[in-house]
Amino acid sequence: MCMMGASVDPLVVGRVIGDVIDMFVPSVGMSVYYGSKHVTNGCDIKPSMAISPPKVTLTGGNIHSLYTLVMTDPDAPSPSEPTMREWLHWVVVDIPGGTNPTQGKEIVAYMGPRPPVGIHRYILILFEQKGVLGGVEQPAARASFNTRYFARQFNLGLPVATVYFNSQKEPASKRR
Repeated sequence: MCMMGASVDPLVVGRVIGDVIDMFVPSVGMSVYYGSKHVTNGCDIKPSMAISPPKVTLTGGNIHSLYTLVMTDPDAPSPSEPTMREWLHWVVVDIPGGTNPTQGKEIVAYMGPRPPVGIHRYILILFEQKGVLGGVEQPAARASFNTRYFARQFNLGLPVATVYFNSQKEPASKRR
């Protein structure tokens, strides 16, 4: 029997919707690349591939709008006990539509995945701003960030695009 509709949405299956964000309808194209690797929902990215910020391109949407990009890990420090949910990896605000985060204002510097144990989800969430975001301050800590609360605080509404990948600690290289 074929399953139709939202049940096959990888964001639902991956519990991104629920754990971090609410159900939304994507309205902006967001492509994310680490090197030549295109990030698709649920794909695996090695931490060593993600040391530098990904190349993010926004398409569609409103070129006169500004966007906010948030990257978090809801599985910190471990997926079975995410006591530090969410760990904040990156925040860029005031990204002009049709461009990329390098054109925006980085509030929290990018930090690559460093999952200590288990498979962690790393989620990039894009919001459309109602206007220029003034007075966004760096959170006191990266731990226990709350994307929903952040979105409410700055009147961002629901996301317009989201993609997530999985990452796990790489085995230490065997010395011969």
